[in-house]
Amino acid sequence: MRPMLSFRSILSAFVLSMLGVVFTGSALAQANYPDKPVRFVVPYPPGGGTDVIARIVQDRFQALLGQPIIIDNKGGAGGSVGSELAARAAPDGYTVLFTLNSHTINPAIYPKLSFDTIKDFESIGTVASLPQILVANPQVPANTVAELVALAKAKPELLAYASVGNGSPGHLAGELFKLRTGTQMTHIPYRGGGPAVTDVISGQVPLLWVSIPAAAQFVKTGKLKALAVSTLKRSAAFPDVPTVQETGVPDFEVDSWYAMFVPARTPQPVIDRLNRALNSVVAEPGIRDKLLAQGAEGVGGTPQALTRIVAAEIPKWVKLAKDANIKAD
Repeated sequence: MRPMLSFRSILSAFVLSMLGVVFTGSALAQANYPDKPVRFVVPYPPGGGTDVIARIVQDRFQALLGQPIIIDNKGGAGGSVGSELAARAAPDGYTVLFTLNSHTINPAIYPKLSFDTIKDFESIGTVASLPQILVANPQVPANTVAELVALAKAKPELLAYASVGNGSPGHLAGELFKLRTGTQMTHIPYRGGGPAVTDVISGQVPLLWVSIPAAAQFVKTGKLKALAVSTLKRSAAFPDVPTVQETGVPDFEVDSWYAMFVPARTPQPVIDRLNRALNSVVAEPGIRDKLLAQGAEGVGGTPQALTRIVAAEIPKWVKLAKDANIKAD
């Protein structure tokens, strides 16, 4: 005669069986990822550089993942509004933060972020990199950086520059430019590149520091004039536009990158799936050509490489924010 099982034994067996079901279901879900649409949270409005780059790769991601990619623009606070939304999303791979390197700048100027840039995200990989470009309304009486510096020193009250928001690469480029040239200009933050470009074209603001994709078509059509780029080498998209350092401004470099992140605790198989798709997309000649047309170069790489970039850049921007007295306006 078999001994009777105790209630505790029965309960333990039931719990273990349920855990097995949960673990099996979780593993199956990861193996089938994705089995529904994936949302790319772009923390800037439509028309800006981040939005442009996301839409360039959108179709190929859809083809490789076999599911629709929904671009969800959530602008505000230099990208922090959309980043917080992504940080708080379920860690299942169905919400992806598609952002630029304001992701590592914001901790330097926003002391009370509601999320931790390092702890609350897992890296997927770097999509592309490119310079910031200094553009002006065609009516601004300066066609070179030297002429702009002279104008700023003669009539500082007349000049202001726009950016896609506090903590954006354009904001840092503008403040670093002021620091290195000894000029004064008022910073006017926008919620994204699209609205900023519109106001500079209309003459509401004379100058703009922005990623090349947001301004490229307007420079080519003469609605904006390009004065300089922020990197140490010229942009392949605008080879005739000098770097800031070339114009005689010392120790000036602000590089920009676009990258993908997911909420912390996203399963590794999901991260690996997204990373493989990213590397496949940016390796395609058609995508690389489209990126290059916007002044961007496809990058790719491992999640670990992007994680190292994030860890290295945060203290770099903290130092610059202190040296240039950059604060959230």
